[in-house]
Amino acid sequence: MKYDHISFVNYNMNQLVLPLDLEILIPQNHLSIIVHEAVEKLDDTLLVQPYKGGGRPSYHPKMLLKVIIYAYTQKVYSGRQMEKLLTENIYFMWLSGSQTPDFRTINRFRSERMKDIIYQVFFSIVELLREKGLVKLEHYFVDGTKIEANANQYTFVWRKATEKYEKSLDDKYRQLALQIEHILENEEKTAPSMGLEEKLKETPITSEQIEQSIKKLEKHLETEPKNKEAKKAVRLLKKDYLPRKMKYEEQNQLFNGKNSFSKTDNDATFMRMKEDHMRNGQLKPGYNVQTGTEGQFITGFSLHQRAGDPGCLIPHLQHLEEHGVKPEKIVADSGYGSEENYDFLEREGLTAYIKYNTFDQEQKRNWKKKIERVENMEYDEELDEFICANKQSLVFQYETSKTSENEYVSIKRKYSCFECAGCPFQKTCAKGKEQKTITISLENQRQRKEIRERLQSEEGRKLYSQRKCDVESVFGQIKHNQQFRRFSMRGLQKNKIEWGLLCVAHNCKKMQKAIKRNKVKEEIGCQ
Repeated sequence: MKYDHISFVNYNMNQLVLPLDLEILIPQNHLSIIVHEAVEKLDDTLLVQPYKGGGRPSYHPKMLLKVIIYAYTQKVYSGRQMEKLLTENIYFMWLSGSQTPDFRTINRFRSERMKDIIYQVFFSIVELLREKGLVKLEHYFVDGTKIEANANQYTFVWRKATEKYEKSLDDKYRQLALQIEHILENEEKTAPSMGLEEKLKETPITSEQIEQSIKKLEKHLETEPKNKEAKKAVRLLKKDYLPRKMKYEEQNQLFNGKNSFSKTDNDATFMRMKEDHMRNGQLKPGYNVQTGTEGQFITGFSLHQRAGDPGCLIPHLQHLEEHGVKPEKIVADSGYGSEENYDFLEREGLTAYIKYNTFDQEQKRNWKKKIERVENMEYDEELDEFICANKQSLVFQYETSKTSENEYVSIKRKYSCFECAGCPFQKTCAKGKEQKTITISLENQRQRKEIRERLQSEEGRKLYSQRKCDVESVFGQIKHNQQFRRFSMRGLQKNKIEWGLLCVAHNCKKMQKAIKRNKVKEEIGCQ
């Protein structure tokens, strides 16, 4: 059968095809071009800084950075996968100039070369966004999310457990130390030491002390080799007490203010994650990532080892200021609404649009009916008294102070009413108790009043409503669309690099969309 009537496009694998320049095949305003232009505008000295020079020539840092950032935009976080794409994908091949660094080179650059410059690279991109008019760095929408660490979730060490076991070990050592002293004193026929037991109780036990006890016993055994008690004590100290004490001391250093850590990633802290598929509130090793946005561009980030958001805001904003970013208005949810945070923002001259924990309840109609709430009582500033619903006075009793982890001192004052007996509101107001007592911070009450007025203003309502669609949608983009829910590297420093690269990749994607949107507007305007 003949097929003369059928025609095909010429197909010849040996035919030389032009163009040879890959850039011609890349569409205008493609994401790879955005990444290329953004990295090219970085200062060369910044990227060259980590290199010492000498030896075999290294791959250019700008080339490696472009490849990694573009890989992150494509949901590729593995060095091996990047190596594969450098020989298969024309966008990767164009960015690398057809060079093919292996996965070890890529991973080494990412984890070691970027270690000290990740924040400078990120904030250089933020400055580029500001120059293009995409951000103004005036409004700062901040929120935190927890990202799971690259660690085994069952290799946890808890500080309370370590403290408990270490205390038990110290007590056992103190008892053994008395026996050791008794052995040495009897053999040397000297008078027993006075007050040794009290001295041991007062002195914290260290591994050096245990080692000294071993040396004393070993020296004693040189002259009395048949002393069974001394031999038993040496064996117990060497095989049990000393290794355990050294382990507990090492664990205490790794805690470094944390309540827990993972054996496979010592910097990770066990936290409750939103992605709880087992629905049992299981704790997983992770990091609290604080991220600030403006117009859904990421303008700041920091990683923390504490689970709660309130204590992360001040270090986060201080970190921003160190890199030359100081926004005027801070917008955050009620998780950040603490007296300490309000005080810090006020001292720094920043305007806070941050709810406190009862703000939403105060907007409801039945809030005014809650006569037991201090917000619904009158305050006599002259007499320093609160007036309850029955027109009785709650008089000042005493004040207490509490110091936070960031060394902020909060003063709480206690007020009591002594006329509650027979009061018609006793069951509701005093909850059936003999007297009504309240413990409050007057400073925090003043702060709440200012925040309430600010959030209820037209600008406050507009900014706070924008928060949800600004910062929270960024987390949705990263976790759901980018499928980034777990770090691929281990250690706080390396995970800072990874999150920083992810933020740069996110900003490049948003920049591309903004350029396309502006181009469409220009075309519509021309028509």
